[in-house]
Amino acid sequence: MSKNLSELSGRKGLETNLFEELGIASGQTGTPSAKDLEKIAEEFLIGKSTTYGAVTFYDFMKPENKNKKAYVCNGTACLCSGKQDAVSLSLEKHFKADEIGHMTCLGRCHENGAFHINGKNYSAKSDEEIATIVEENGISDDDYSTVASGTAVLTSPFLGFDAYYELLKTVLNEEPTKALEEIKTSNIRGRGGAGFPMGFKLESCRGIDSDQKFIICNADEGDPGAYSDRYLLEKQPHSVLFGMMIAGYITGADYGILYIRAEYPDSSNIIQEAINQLKANDLLGENILGSGFNFNFKIIRAQGAYICGEETALINSIEGQRPEVRTRPPYPTQQGLFNKPTVVNNVETLAAIHYILENGGENYKNIGTAKSSGTKLVCLDSFFNKPGIYEVEMGTPLSTVVNDLGGGFKEPVKAMQIGGPLGGLVPTSKIDSLSVDFESFGNEGFLLGHASVVCVPETFPMVKFIEHLFDFAAFESCGKCFPCRLGTKRGHEMFKSAANGESKIDRELLNDLLHTLQVGSLCAHGGGIPLPVQNALMYFDEELKSYFKAN
Repeated sequence: MSKNLSELSGRKGLETNLFEELGIASGQTGTPSAKDLEKIAEEFLIGKSTTYGAVTFYDFMKPENKNKKAYVCNGTACLCSGKQDAVSLSLEKHFKADEIGHMTCLGRCHENGAFHINGKNYSAKSDEEIATIVEENGISDDDYSTVASGTAVLTSPFLGFDAYYELLKTVLNEEPTKALEEIKTSNIRGRGGAGFPMGFKLESCRGIDSDQKFIICNADEGDPGAYSDRYLLEKQPHSVLFGMMIAGYITGADYGILYIRAEYPDSSNIIQEAINQLKANDLLGENILGSGFNFNFKIIRAQGAYICGEETALINSIEGQRPEVRTRPPYPTQQGLFNKPTVVNNVETLAAIHYILENGGENYKNIGTAKSSGTKLVCLDSFFNKPGIYEVEMGTPLSTVVNDLGGGFKEPVKAMQIGGPLGGLVPTSKIDSLSVDFESFGNEGFLLGHASVVCVPETFPMVKFIEHLFDFAAFESCGKCFPCRLGTKRGHEMFKSAANGESKIDRELLNDLLHTLQVGSLCAHGGGIPLPVQNALMYFDEELKSYFKAN
């Protein structure tokens, strides 16, 4: 992290944003020209190497993205579905090979076969339908089941703008500490995967004296298999915006930034419409409702980098730097965006705040378990008979989610990766042993994370699944620390060679590699990838042992 670059990037404020300018320059051809990069560098008083280093990181700005016209989803759920080869063949009838790129998870995991054309996402389309979409720029329709089992915190119907924001008027007439105490009492923990108490972050930022502070909504949680963030942004946008405004009121922040995945184009548009509605009702800007509270929103459209789900990489990205993970301390609540105190929260975490303040922190705390309060959105992929998003109370048996809500599997499944690419690989034999909460998964050697469920069918080789995980981790590594930068690539090479029958894996060497990744990586990207690999080695040794050298 360069504090000087952070200051230079923040010199113009958020209205003229360095990262946005790089994205605009990429719009015409898919990557900015050398002349554009030089002009932007001069405007922001930074080196040309900084602008070049930033754009070459992102999928949708790097030189390899030039002239791309279509993208095929290569997320884990789509890979396991086996549908993507047919999608690619269909697109190749209309585009040259070098005009087709990839996107990693379009949030269409409930039906798969996902692809992107002309700023729109599609899935589960036949060859004939794809031809029509290419020729006529078709409608990007999508439908999936959304069901609450138990208390509906996040999935309850929106009762109308005026009724919803009556609560804002109430909160702004009270001291910010009252809302903070309710959130602390609720014991809500971050839903992005780490499970960090939200109240602690808000209190930490509130205690820092600064002329400016920021609230960031991390809507770049790009775990393949997880589309709950997309649901909230598109179907419950005001719950997210309300949560950010309350976080701003508590901490003294005057700006809320929504960093939204490039792979979710509809989400950005719908959130902007909701922000416009707030403006039209005089609930944004200076001295909101005469309370002395000032707040505005800014949408930042991401450009394709999984690592930006990590909060400090995301901050670097907004500043127009390479999205590399920062060392901590200082923590973002002390020194974040533009070196100002910053709170970064996940979409689902923020969306729960309205319920907490309306019903009381104690009410929310009594939902779920003692250490995992509240509800959780669980995403089920296309291998379930009833795929979709289910809101369940923490502590709900996993068997209830799989068999009762999801209706069981359409075909034989041997494992489920729960919690994204860095989440645990849960064999189906463990379904009856787990419940949906942080402690249950941790005690059994897994990770709840984002609670996305990607099924691995019996027919999919586990060695190819591990190869895919390492390939994903290597491609998405920020490259700052060498255990992750080198270790993920070495792991990919090991399993690719073994899967192709070219060599066998030395088990001791692999264990050393996994240990180095786990303890030596700067963040959870490199530190997390060993977990699903270790789960696979434990539960699928019989299937995998032929790929290893004999002891």
